[in-house]
Order: sequence, then structure tokens, then C-alpha cells
Amino acid sequence: MIRILLADDHKIVRDGLRRILAAHPEFELAGEAANGDETLALAKANDYDVAVLDMSMPGLSGIDLIKRLKIERPKLRIVVLSMHGEDQYAARVLKAGASGYVGKDSAAELLVGAIRKVAGGGVHIGEAAAASLVAAEQQGHQKLSDREFEVLRLLVAGKSPTDVAEQLHLSVKTVSTHKTRMLEKLGLKTTADLVRYALENKLL
Repeated sequence: MIRILLADDHKIVRDGLRRILAAHPEFELAGEAANGDETLALAKANDYDVAVLDMSMPGLSGIDLIKRLKIERPKLRIVVLSMHGEDQYAARVLKAGASGYVGKDSAAELLVGAIRKVAGGGVHIGEAAAASLVAAEQQGHQKLSDREFEVLRLLVAGKSPTDVAEQLHLSVKTVSTHKTRMLEKLGLKTTADLVRYALENKLL
């Protein structure tokens, strides 16, 4: 039996995933969370084999959540389920400690296969993600630290510096510093340039 922790802030998504998992007797949906803080608390209090995580949730999320989970539960296998293109995000989540990356537009069978594979000790990435790992050093945003990348992701999604600071538990000044470093590393000048860069590189 594979014990699964499911984390997504949208109830309709969790309902759909619950039905998918229920169709496979080797899966036990042993926990559900609607945000990163709930996910971490459940992982600390219970034993799970695989965590299926949405990339973007309120509070602690994304790369930060993956790293925290791996500190608390080093043996926990993590599959990231995200609407973001795997060719842009998979390399970072795998580096942070995840074992799989599945796009939300993928077929249910792909998610089921990914869970089985990572539960057995393997790694699941698609062809686009594999290609991105090879070409990672050629992409400007790969020069960014994980924290800078998270700030970039939130800023280009329309969050204000204050919103970003609150979500990542940082000061507004620190967010501003990260933004300045991002612009320097990417050779850009304004937030509008960041948004354009994100669009061109399919980060939105």
C-alpha cells in the first residue's frame, strides 16, 4: 500500500485527484492539505510514502516547501503537480528534493505512473523536462538562486512586493534586493522587462 499526502489549495482539484487515486487499490489517500503550512504539519505528524504537491499554494509553497519537507521527512518521495511547464520548473524542483514533476494538463494515467515510479525509488520527468536539464546552463533564469526564482515567479504573476514579502515570509526590503539582483543577472531593467522575459521563456 502506498500512503499518499495530497496538497492543493483548490478543493475541486483535490476532489478530482481523490477519485483518480481511489480507482487504484494500491493507493491510500492518507492525508489532504489546502496549503503549505498544513502540508508540513501533516508530514511532521504522520508517515507518508509519497506527497503530491501543487507548486503554488498560499503560504509556504513551491521550492521552499519541498526543501522543508525533505528536512523533516528525508525518505518522503515528492511528486510536484503543477500548471507550469515542466521544461522550465522541473530542474529546480528535482534539485530541491522532488522525485517527479507532472503537469496538471497531463492524463490521469501519467500521474498514477509517476506516483508508482517515485514510490519505488525512481524519478519521473517528461521529455521536455529532460531536455531542459541538459540545456539548463544556457537559460538565463537558471543563474538565479531558488529564492530569487520564487520572487520572480510571484512578481510576474502580478503580486506586489508587499504580497511577495508576506507569502515568502520576507521583508519588503529583502524582496526589493532580490528583484535588483534578478534584474542584474538577467540583464533587465524593469518589472515590465521581467514579465516579458517570463512570457518569452514560458515561465507564466
